[in-house]
Amino acid sequence: MRSDPVVTFVLVLLIGIVAGIIYDRFAGPGWFSRQIAGRTRSVVTSALVGVAGSFVGFHLAGLIGLRGALAGYIAAAIGAAAVLFGWRMVK
Repeated sequence: MRSDPVVTFVLVLLIGIVAGIIYDRFAGPGWFSRQIAGRTRSVVTSALVGVAGSFVGFHLAGLIGLRGALAGYIAAAIGAAAVLFGWRMVK
């Protein structure tokens, strides 16, 4: 069964945004950092990094041969989490 590319794009985008918001809520910058940089900038940046990671994860799943939409969406969530984790380690 083939899924619609627009639906896939929107779902992967939403997975990344949700992962970024959850990351920012639970593992984001501390209180002092939020006071200096502001809260909104942190949430938007985390969401954008989550989106990048979800697209990387989704496309890597296709490259390694995982079949099915569900496997791609799970890989998108794992990719978003991995990129957000790596981004926190570098930051």
